[in-house]
Amino acid sequence: MSVEHPRRPPAQPVPAAVQATVRELVDLSPVLAEVGRRFTAAGFEVHLVGGSVRDALLAAADDAALPTGDLDLTTDARPEQTLEVLRGWASSTWNTGIAFGTVGAEVRGERLEITTFRADRYDRESRNPEVAWGDSLVEDLARRDFTVNAMAVSLGEDRTVTDPFGGLGDLLARRLRTPGRAEDSFADDPLRMLRAVRFVAQLQLVPDPEVVEAMTSLAGELGRITPERVQHEFSRTLLNDSPSEALDLFVSTGLADVVLPELSALRMEIDEHHQHKDVYAHSLIVLDQAIALEQADPQAESPDLVLRLAALLHDIGKPATRRHEAGGRVSFHHHEVVGAKLVRRRLTALKYPKDVVEAVGRLTFLHLRFHGYGNGEWTDSAVRRYVTDAGDLLPRLHKLVRSDSTTRNKKRAAMLSATYDSLEERIKELSKAEDLGRIRPDLDGNRIMELLDIPPGREVGEAWRFLKDLRLERGPLDPDVAEAELLTWWRNRSS
Repeated sequence: MSVEHPRRPPAQPVPAAVQATVRELVDLSPVLAEVGRRFTAAGFEVHLVGGSVRDALLAAADDAALPTGDLDLTTDARPEQTLEVLRGWASSTWNTGIAFGTVGAEVRGERLEITTFRADRYDRESRNPEVAWGDSLVEDLARRDFTVNAMAVSLGEDRTVTDPFGGLGDLLARRLRTPGRAEDSFADDPLRMLRAVRFVAQLQLVPDPEVVEAMTSLAGELGRITPERVQHEFSRTLLNDSPSEALDLFVSTGLADVVLPELSALRMEIDEHHQHKDVYAHSLIVLDQAIALEQADPQAESPDLVLRLAALLHDIGKPATRRHEAGGRVSFHHHEVVGAKLVRRRLTALKYPKDVVEAVGRLTFLHLRFHGYGNGEWTDSAVRRYVTDAGDLLPRLHKLVRSDSTTRNKKRAAMLSATYDSLEERIKELSKAEDLGRIRPDLDGNRIMELLDIPPGREVGEAWRFLKDLRLERGPLDPDVAEAELLTWWRNRSS
């Protein structure tokens, strides 16, 4: 089915001051100037386009340097003509996207993607278009996802900014619109709805009412998109500095119902006695607080996808475990156990790497452990188990637990913070005496087999686990004490 994008009235001319600023920014890249000269000499147009222009215009508005990264170009040259223009100049070229008109190249460390003008048609059954070459730059820009990505800068001598759909005005006004009807754009490629969510986080854009309406009515079409692509866009949203408003759009339009229904399910009705928080709103606050702690820690990876997924999803076991108790109370017993299972199941379905799935699942499972600490009476044994169970996730667990405190009661918030301070201090003190990060039994497998006179096998593993639990409970033991305990355990086990 051929779908035409209706044309909006031409945008106002780009101000001369903006034209001049963008020209200067483009000239900062010798590669862009050279590629412009090469295509012009061969009789072709070539333009910097899409996100590269958007980011250059943002840099101009903020008086910043031209952003680095891959450069997207468009040209009226066909792919084979593009390859000829690049021959002998680019250090390497690749044609993995040539079926879609894209030729990749690297020139002095800069990566270029050069795509022939296109006027695609969509069947609206998949997101893959029927590729058709276009005849003009404006026709090519009309097929872009949003107006802020539908701008181009000529790499010829004039460096003209072409903005037929008002992208510059939208960018300056922080407005998100589509070049044509939003409903047509999203029906053509439903992934654009997730890109809209990402641009709210990445660029702090506010979606036009028509965009929100189209996202809401077409949310079900997201089911056409592969889990890998959904995961990629969702992760990119989450890795921005302030993703909460974008996630709100993701949930309120129904997109989350299709690909992450556990997040939508957190919007539980608050009981009449207000005995529990709005779990969804709480989760967004936890995410914001976790990001703040992550960014304030010079030793931490940032942005940290594992921490952010755990902060957002740590309570997804609550809807399934909610119980109304006597006196109007509400409980969520073992929601961390149920939540860990749900997290693993959903992240696996979204094709996250196994290490990410396991890490987020384990953090979800452990996020309530601290609340057994009470007012600070944890034994050395409990501290050892806390550290051992967290393993290399301990720094993230610290941030998650601290972020999970969203109470407005300042006295209670201060008490929880002080209690966790004392736990961290206990961990530091105990770590000075013991290597808590590498707790092992006091006897190795060879010594276990020698003492018990048994061959390698399941019984060695059972003995090892007994000694590991003993080590966690009592701390480091002298070898003779460990041997005596092992022999006593073995006699009792065998009797």
